Amino acid sequence: MFTAALILAIAYIGIAFERLPKVNIDRPSAAFSGAVLMVLFGVLTVEEAIRAIDFNTIGLLLGMMVLVSALQVTGFFNLLVIKSLSLAGTPRRLLLLVIVATAISSAFFVNDVVVLLFTPIVLQTCRIRKVNPVPYLIAEAMASNIGSTATIVGNPQNMLIGITSGISFSRFFMYLFPVAFVSTVALILVMYAFYNKSLKQGFNDPPGPTLENHAYNVRAIMRLVPILVLVVITFFISPFLKLGIPLIALSGATLMLIAGQLFVGQMRPSTILKSVDWTLLLFFAGLFVIIEGAHKAGVLDVLIKRIIAAPDLSGIASLSVISTLVSQLVSNVPLTMLVIPVLKDVPGDTLWIALAAGSTLGGNLTIIGAVANIIVAEGAEREGIQLRFVEFLKGGAAVTAVTVALAILILSAEYKLGWLR
Repeated sequence: MFTAALILAIAYIGIAFERLPKVNIDRPSAAFSGAVLMVLFGVLTVEEAIRAIDFNTIGLLLGMMVLVSALQVTGFFNLLVIKSLSLAGTPRRLLLLVIVATAISSAFFVNDVVVLLFTPIVLQTCRIRKVNPVPYLIAEAMASNIGSTATIVGNPQNMLIGITSGISFSRFFMYLFPVAFVSTVALILVMYAFYNKSLKQGFNDPPGPTLENHAYNVRAIMRLVPILVLVVITFFISPFLKLGIPLIALSGATLMLIAGQLFVGQMRPSTILKSVDWTLLLFFAGLFVIIEGAHKAGVLDVLIKRIIAAPDLSGIASLSVISTLVSQLVSNVPLTMLVIPVLKDVPGDTLWIALAAGSTLGGNLTIIGAVANIIVAEGAEREGIQLRFVEFLKGGAAVTAVTVALAILILSAEYKLGWLR
């Protein structure tokens, strides 16, 4: 047990702090190295390590990334944001549109990818409008986390929870859409309150230049978006079709690759596949092996079982709060992987859904609480804009406290009514 615990601790220090002291190793490398060490030191055999990798989750993530990459090549996300932001005649309306556009997009795409695509356009819009971009960037990051709460495909931790628990796409959506919707409204109100003075001032000058640098191909979008719509519809009816969500995502990705080649000449499959974040898939594979090694050695029994409550009202509250706090140390995906092996033995959907809500909404507390926050901060820094830890924390503490409390109330009501079991 000591060997597995030591490997788990070292790997999670690398994941938590992104860089181990005096060692140039990032999160994917930390996960990969930890997985190799689990095999090298005999905690797992090679065969056990391979079996530990959940290829359903890897397949779902890969399928969604291919779908997003194909739509990115067409400029679909540019069109979505440009049309939304063109409606923003005042700072308040601009903030509202940033939140709504990001939240809705993040519900049906991986939220990390959404902010990667949206951040440059939000920055350029703020530059054109001559307003401070910081409130809009903070709102974008938080909206991406909140919106992604609603569905299994909204973020990596929800994918893990959905695949492992066996909760259907439609049931997951039914449980958590109310949480995402109410939390989005709460985010709007909190951001208006925090930035009330600057939002009342109005734009200084007419927009002038446009977002013309962000091109889009209307013909390609018209050909490929129906595939996306078909995939989303199939997600909802998957229990009736007896098709797994990973297979639906991979099938949709295959259709995108074929349709892109047939109907859109410049969309070579190799171009789309190059945009896939293969290091993220390696990160997931490594984490699966590390967690399996720790689970086999009994480490997780010591670390986690003490804090997992029963699947009832107290369990909803305690797991939501705990996942919110712990996600600030190791981010929400590694946290979810730690808890999943223990929840496998707990009956019903209750704690799975509480984990999804707490780990995702809790990511808004600090700038390091979720990968989406870090992506926005890094994108802003490349443009000379700093998202300071303390400023993010001020709004993040209020948003997280309100949204997690609302999530606990909503999930508790669903539990009392018998909807959530």
